[in-house]
Parts: sequence; structure tokens; C-alpha cells
Amino acid sequence: MTTMIRCISPVDGRVYAERPALGPGEADAVVARARAAQRDWLAVPLDERRRLVLAGIAALNAMKDVVVEEIAWQMGRPVRYGGEFGGVNERATYMAGIAEEALAPLVAQDDALFTRMIEREAVGVVFVVAPWNYPYLTAFNTIVPALIAGNAVVLKHASQTLLVGERIAEALARGGIPEGVFQNIVLDHAGTERLIANRSFGFVNFTGSVGGGQAIERAAAGTFTGLGLELGGKDPGYVMEDADLDWAVDVLMDGAMYNAGQCCCGIERIYVHERHFDDFVQRAVAWAGGLRLGNPFDAATTLGPMANVRFARLVRDQVADAVARGARPLIERQHHPADDGESAYVMPQILVNVDHSMSVMRDETFGPVVGIMPVKDDEEALRLMNDSPFGLTASLWTKDPDRALALGRRIETGTVFLNRADYVDPACTWTGCKDTGRGGSMSVLGYQAVTRPRSYHLRKAKP
Repeated sequence: MTTMIRCISPVDGRVYAERPALGPGEADAVVARARAAQRDWLAVPLDERRRLVLAGIAALNAMKDVVVEEIAWQMGRPVRYGGEFGGVNERATYMAGIAEEALAPLVAQDDALFTRMIEREAVGVVFVVAPWNYPYLTAFNTIVPALIAGNAVVLKHASQTLLVGERIAEALARGGIPEGVFQNIVLDHAGTERLIANRSFGFVNFTGSVGGGQAIERAAAGTFTGLGLELGGKDPGYVMEDADLDWAVDVLMDGAMYNAGQCCCGIERIYVHERHFDDFVQRAVAWAGGLRLGNPFDAATTLGPMANVRFARLVRDQVADAVARGARPLIERQHHPADDGESAYVMPQILVNVDHSMSVMRDETFGPVVGIMPVKDDEEALRLMNDSPFGLTASLWTKDPDRALALGRRIETGTVFLNRADYVDPACTWTGCKDTGRGGSMSVLGYQAVTRPRSYHLRKAKP
């Protein structure tokens, strides 16, 4: 019996798209085509591979109107934000620009007697299992360097963003990527795990939940397949006594609420020096009051629905649990009538009187909710920031860069921000620690993830 993969639109609850999951034979045929195509693709000069990938990105840009509408239907992001093209273009351009340097041999000796060097070799077929929250950005983080390095790529997208893989395949084909080098595939969980367990791939990149990452690791156990896992987060912001409060409020609250809070590195907890706590909270409430929750196709909407009703339910449950334990919510529901308590539309919420006994301050929320706590100094803030099973980013707010750097080196995190948040810099590897996962994308290290080293010790003549 064929399994149907369905995207239920959070906008109106209807089935927006559905596709049949491939059976084992069909999935194996995809992998076989990728392996065959990769051999010829690797023989294409680096500059030409780079040109064709960027041509594919340009083709995707030409599809912007369709892509933006489809994203709104699939996961609820308001059309006013225009999709993810700024980030896609920035990251693709940067990664293409550093390709020659990143893939260049490391030469220890090259003379009449010896050539000793290390080359980076494509791993073969790269499998990308992409999430729904930033469905183009997160996929291209691996697709771009993998293709430029000479790999074939198989993409399996989240069911919530079922059409994204098709659009990426269409764009790359228009750009001139040869048939078989990039393929989109629709699979259920069992089919995904079967391919990984069968050593189908040289590298697997997964972005998603901790539970999903654990399933990928179990499937890959004993295969020695390279894995890149970007999993959960509970990213903190810390506002020190010398911070610019207006700037901090604007950036941190945007980091907490943008995309309905569904950002891998979104701000989920904020610690404010006690001197400024009341002032910060007052300004944060005013900032949140300017949001407009509603239909993502309305140009005035700044906060669309969450991607799925079950995600919204988790957020509401966390808030209810915190309130039952003594937290105080500061945003009244009547300000946002689209939140009826049952749908995917969730009002923004700010919680105070919170502590780390509450799930909302410990567990990933992934919604438009943030808890704010006062702290007396850097040591208390450090203890609270590190009191988490996750470690993706931390955002520090001070006029003293040296202080921030010294404190940042003690935070258990993958990236330290100073006076900014919720951003992926393609020049800095995107990585995490603890339950946030393993490996890294972007930067020169992003190329290393999709290649393997090969050493050459060539003796040319007798000494």
C-alpha cells in the first residue's frame, strides 16, 4: 500500500499538497542514478560547477512570486517578508566565492624529489534531510557546497514543505545542473532510515528535532557514514548593565518573534541585568504590541500561523504550565483575536516571574514566546545560559567587546553574538554543542563536511 505524504496548510487546515512516498525499489533507483551521474559531474571543472550552481540559484530567484506564495501556504510565513532569497543569495555567493580556497590541496612539499600533499575529495552522494522552518536556506546550506565540491545530492524535504524540493530541483535543472546530479525524493521515515542503513550515501545532513537526529544516528550506526546534525536550541540573550536598551529590545524581540518564533537560532530566553529589568520588559511589551497576527497573505500581517496545529499546541501547553507554576503573561489575548486557542495561529507572549523549573525556560519552544528573567551579574547570567541541554547561539549585549569575548568563551554554545542575534554568517561555521548536534555547515568547514581528505606521498627520484 502506497504511503501518501501530506502537507496540511496552517492557513486554513486543508490538504495543500500530497505526494506518494517512494517504495524501496524506486528509492534505490534514485541513489543509483545519483552515483552514476556523480562520476561525470566530478570531471566537470570546478569553475563550471560553480557557475552552474549559481545559475540554478538565479533561476530560483526568477521564481520568487510562486515560491513566496507556496511558503505562506505550506508553513505560514507572511508574504510581506518575501521568502528567503536574501539569505540564500548571500550564502550561495559566499560559498561559491571561497570554493577554490576551501578545496585547494594542502601542500607540504613539492620539489624534484617529493610531492607531499592532502587533497579534498568529494564523498560521492550527499543526502540532505531538510526542515520546514527555513526550507530553502537550510537546504542550500549543504546543497551549494556539496554540488560545487563535485558530489551528487539527494534531497528529502519535510512533509510540511513538500513542494520546496520540487522547486529546488526545477531551478537547478533550469540552471544547467545535469540530470541525476540533483534529485528530490519523497520518503516516509522508514524509507529514509532504510536508505541510510544501506550505506547509500557518503554524507547525511539532517536539520530537525533531537528525536529525529537520534533516529538518523541509529539508522547510520555501523555504516561509518558521515553525519551533520543540527538539532534543537534554546538560545539565550543576555543584556548587561551598559547595553543600548532600544537596540537590544528591537533585535532580541525580533529574534524571539520572527517567523512565529520558528527559527533554529531564535531567542527563547532573555536575561537582563536587574538595573534595567523593568525598563527592558516594558519596552519589550510595547514592541510585541506592534505585531499583527493574521492571515499571511494580508500585507499588514507581521506574524502568521505556526506551521502546524500540533506545534501550536506544544507552545500553548508550555505557556499554561509556566502560568500554573507562577509565571505572569504580559500580552492579553484580545489583542490578537486570530488566536482562538485551537488553530495554528498563536498570539505572541512574554512571560516574567519565570525560572528554570519551568519547561518554557528549559525545553525548546519554537514559537512566539519568550521568558525574561533578571540577573545580578555576569556569573549568574553565565550559570543560567549554560543551564540547558542545548548549545547553538548566545547573544550578548554590552558596549565592551572584550568583556563579551571573555564571557562568550565560557558559554557552552556554537556561536557567540555581540549586539546582534538570529543570523547565520556564511564566513563562520554553523555548529552547535550538546543536544544541538554535531558537525558544521557554512565557511571553509562546510566544504570539509562534504569532502574527505586523501593524502599523496609521491617520491619522484632517488635521493
